[in-house]
Amino acid sequence: MNLFQLLRKKKELIPLVLMMTTAAGGALAFAVYSLQKTDVIIDRKKNPEPWETVDPNVPSKLITINQQWKPIEELQKVRRATK
Repeated sequence: MNLFQLLRKKKELIPLVLMMTTAAGGALAFAVYSLQKTDVIIDRKKNPEPWETVDPNVPSKLITINQQWKPIEELQKVRRATK
């Protein structure tokens, strides 16, 4: 039985199918969005230590509300000493 024939016979399934399609589309869109962000590291061979390249002045959260990003002085001293 074809999906459209089933939906014609059982009209109560139409809202369910629409909601499931919308949810799947939203999940797919968020997955593509997340992979395009620079915070997600897929290839470990080119960048084996990604935490070294994180900029403390750039917020890496999805939503940041009233938060000031300041570098931690102790970490900056350690980073300069190890280079």
